[in-house]
Amino acid sequence: MINIQRTISRYLAAVAIAFAAVAGISSCNAIKDELPPCPEGVKLRFVFDYNMEFANAFPSQVDCLTLLVYDQAGNFVTKRTETSSVLADENWRMTIDLPAGKTYTFVAYGGMECPEASFHFVSEPATGSALSSLQVAMNADCVGAKPGVNLHQLFYGNLDLTVPANALDYTEGTVYMMRDTNSLRILLQNVDGSPVNVDDFIFEITADNTLLSGATNDVIPTQLTTYSPWTTGSNTVGSVEDGTEAVLGYAEFSTSRFIAGADVKLKITNAESGETILQVPLVNYLLLLKSMQFENMAPQEYLDREHRWNVILFLDNGRWIDTRIVINDWIVRINNAEL
Repeated sequence: MINIQRTISRYLAAVAIAFAAVAGISSCNAIKDELPPCPEGVKLRFVFDYNMEFANAFPSQVDCLTLLVYDQAGNFVTKRTETSSVLADENWRMTIDLPAGKTYTFVAYGGMECPEASFHFVSEPATGSALSSLQVAMNADCVGAKPGVNLHQLFYGNLDLTVPANALDYTEGTVYMMRDTNSLRILLQNVDGSPVNVDDFIFEITADNTLLSGATNDVIPTQLTTYSPWTTGSNTVGSVEDGTEAVLGYAEFSTSRFIAGADVKLKITNAESGETILQVPLVNYLLLLKSMQFENMAPQEYLDREHRWNVILFLDNGRWIDTRIVINDWIVRINNAEL
């Protein structure tokens, strides 16, 4: 009799579990009072492959992470940060408990939680703040600094993700990120091979790109900023025909995001006479390379994927030869193109 009762009990338990599964109720959802509820929330992966290598460089390049969570109405929900070595682990995921049955917007920044961060939130996200008002600005001591500042790299990404009401586990998603900072190295070379004294020149980049929208990552116009090089010097690149060592002068800049069509100018001036040696629309010149190897890539995508720019300008008797430049080792010949 006891065996029959046990058999019946086991059968009824199995039916109950099967019924619960069909109804979308996991064993974690209180078939018995002592069982824990199902986890509600998200498990997020972060990827930075929006680069010219088309490979995920997040583990090697992002050293601190800020994640902001907004509800479907665009209202701030919570903030998470991570600064430990787990960021270098390809298998690491950020887990956040959130109520199910809702859609969330996740906004991620790499580089803002680090002690050496170069950008900050204009207003710290808090209860009652809206995604539409989220803005990130370059730190005041970086804007217009002389000498310039080697900006700590800034990364941005966002994701809209719904946590289903009947989810039995954390909902997984991937936040794809992009880089918002650039490194630009300008080299001056005399065509006759004679040394270039970098101290003979003043280098400047002017741009209006120090304020960024948190919702879209677009540049918000404010005012022109003059970037100065954070380092200058000379490099020997080998011998010319008469055996003389060719010495190039260089100036390296660190800037915020470049936008296609924006009025960004590179200007080089003779330090003694004040004569303008060169003044060009920088972004247009950088995009000259895209038309050679990446002609099918949209201009803005190219500007965002590339972040290290090496530009060689040729001088003749202290004047720029405006028919040829080298960008990232590609020779660009200028034939009266409108720039």
